Amino acid sequence: MPENLYVHFPFCRRKCSYCALHSRAGVAAADRDAYAARLADEVVQLGQDASCEAARPFKTVYFGGGSPALCDLSPLFDALAPRLSADVEFTVELHPLDVAPSLLKTLRAGGVNRISVGVQSLDDAVLADMGRGYAFADAERAFAQVRESFDNAGIDLIVGYPGEGAALTPRHARLANWGLAHCSVYSLILEEKSALARRLRTAPRGGLRLPSDEDALNGVALASRLLAAIGLSRYEISSYAAAGRECRHNLAVWRGEDYLGFGEGAHGRIGRERTYDDGAGRQTSVVDPLADFKERALFRLRLREGLDLAQMRRHSSAVDVPCTVDVESMLQTWARVLDASVQEGLLVKVGESYHLTERGTEVCDSILAELV
Repeated sequence: MPENLYVHFPFCRRKCSYCALHSRAGVAAADRDAYAARLADEVVQLGQDASCEAARPFKTVYFGGGSPALCDLSPLFDALAPRLSADVEFTVELHPLDVAPSLLKTLRAGGVNRISVGVQSLDDAVLADMGRGYAFADAERAFAQVRESFDNAGIDLIVGYPGEGAALTPRHARLANWGLAHCSVYSLILEEKSALARRLRTAPRGGLRLPSDEDALNGVALASRLLAAIGLSRYEISSYAAAGRECRHNLAVWRGEDYLGFGEGAHGRIGRERTYDDGAGRQTSVVDPLADFKERALFRLRLREGLDLAQMRRHSSAVDVPCTVDVESMLQTWARVLDASVQEGLLVKVGESYHLTERGTEVCDSILAELV
């Protein structure tokens, strides 16, 4: 069984304007707690599997959402305690309004050692439009409290939201004093089912509008330079970390490792099985061996360590790629596509290993599409 576990909590105080994820607002506390208790039962049942593989401890655990802290997490902590490796990375996502000394104490006691706070913006007007329910000063105070209990703590930011300024502000400079170990910077993706998308469709001419692609890319570039200045290096397209503070759970996923997904909205990958809980139960599908190989291989390009074709050649001989597939021909085709990107300044090549340039990070999805 996988050594990585993702648990999704679909509960929110309110739905953010940009969100189209599997989430629910206004759910009663008793129902939220019952949900967490059911997940704890699933973990216990998993631990009762008699096979040696099932007994392997988790090396990464990630509680995402939504807002996990809207649930009583104690039953899950109790269920997971015997399943955690000695050096586990145990992450919980927090909304700034979740943060309180009592919660942080509970998280520490439950084995949590890494926190990710969804700050999203440093602009009060943007935060209000998003529906986040707090101002910059509240987020700053919340993160300061988190840092008192957790040295491995970071934040998420969104770039490209309507109304966001195109330049860094004194508030961005204050991030240097936060003690960030990690920061994820996501370009806004307009989800068609989100409240923001509906507003943009009906906005009068000259009213609410998205920044241009150029402005959004400039925003990412500005954030990247700021984070580099305070000691956070870009190790994945959207992720920056202090040395040794890269998110091990996310690295495991990008490197092609298996992971269990529990809870409504959670995805999982076990061998060639893909799981997804749509709220009605966990659905399972099976991908063909070649699709599985490509998925695990290609997304390494998103990482600073890049895509090593020699490594992929060795890996193909150890997995169940159909004998009808000429792996060497496929890798040679990949090499031609990647070499063309090198010529365009999108990648650099060292031996058979390819790494994104700063320009390449802007169009990585296009390169991956060509390879697929």
